Amino acid sequence: MVDSPQLSIAEVSAFFDAAFPPETRRLLGEVAALSPGFLRMRLDPDPAMLRPGNIISGPAMMALADVAAYGVIAAHHGPEQMAVTNALSISFLRACRLETIWADARILKLGRRLANIDVRIWQESEDHIVAQATVGYALP
Repeated sequence: MVDSPQLSIAEVSAFFDAAFPPETRRLLGEVAALSPGFLRMRLDPDPAMLRPGNIISGPAMMALADVAAYGVIAAHHGPEQMAVTNALSISFLRACRLETIWADARILKLGRRLANIDVRIWQESEDHIVAQATVGYALP
């Protein structure tokens, strides 16, 4: 079982604001919920994220998965900007439309040097998963 978060939603949001350039920060979503081992992000996608077929591009969903994983690690390990992605595997399960996207990040393992996070990206309801990612982070 993972301990309670060390940071609040406001503190994780402030960490993101400091870690990412302002021009890209708005494209990465907002922290919507935080609990032991869990963080939920909300993203209202920008039309610039669309690809042919009028669906959200894979890179936009990968960025959301990566930021959600970064956030859940920061909330539970502490605000360390030099935690870096060392692996990201994503499966796109169905089309993601230009409407609110949610990303639920759950800690699978949080060690001293490595973390593994499961991220489920969904729309409309939690059982309507549009993508699933496993994200690995190296911790300094």
